Amino acid sequence: MTITMYGIKNCDTIKKARTWLDGRGVAYAFHDYKSAGIDEARLRRWSGEIGWERLLNRGGTTFRKLPDADKENIDEAKAIGLMLDQPSMIRRPVVEADGKLLVGFDPDQYADTFAP
Repeated sequence: MTITMYGIKNCDTIKKARTWLDGRGVAYAFHDYKSAGIDEARLRRWSGEIGWERLLNRGGTTFRKLPDADKENIDEAKAIGLMLDQPSMIRRPVVEADGKLLVGFDPDQYADTFAP
């Protein structure tokens, strides 16, 4: 199984997910948004698969610090633009695993997906 985790290295949820995978010997590649960015095509594909509403982290500090005008009338195009400009607004982690897309960290979901 080919697994890539997308996120930010110092994020607490990323740390939990990485600890879970590492503790079970699950090999994965890590893509850090802060150093490598994220491409628009990938965000659009994710958005088409799971919806931009699920990808956009409205509860995070970066989103909350936006001017009110940027937080209003959000549609897919605006959400993708915000996430491209500030990838820390993407909910974390996003994991691609052989055609599956997981968003956020849920130990039960990980166990179902990565069980030997």
